[in-house]
Amino acid sequence: MEQRITLITLGVADIARAKAFYEQLGWRGQEVEGTVFIQAGGLALVLWGRDKLADDAGIDDSGTDGFGGVTLAQNVRSRAEVDEVIATATTAGATVTKPAQETFYGGYAGYFADPDGHLWEIAWNPGFTLAEDGSLTVPDFSAMD
Repeated sequence: MEQRITLITLGVADIARAKAFYEQLGWRGQEVEGTVFIQAGGLALVLWGRDKLADDAGIDDSGTDGFGGVTLAQNVRSRAEVDEVIATATTAGATVTKPAQETFYGGYAGYFADPDGHLWEIAWNPGFTLAEDGSLTVPDFSAMD
């Protein structure tokens, strides 16, 4: 298996609501047959009905919400940008689960949940430089010893 991710699919309760939320964050997508595809750098974020996603994966969705052990993250270029993104998400209908604050690694980060409860971390990390196009390359930690 190649070491890459091409799609991240979020199961959502209401496609129109989810699409409107992400559009308020400035993300634009294409809706095709009840599925929204958003180009996000070198991968795509997909919004799809939660029931359809569960069926496609061959599982029963118990409908219980809660922490599923997964978060999405976006690294940004400054502390101020962390605050800006979280404020924009809050205005769009997100719930802040952890206000932005200094981190143990010398950065600054906070979390919000989208209207379907998907957690997003917005972080500025001085050790993770972003390229001009926003892409991130994991640093060589062995060289930091």
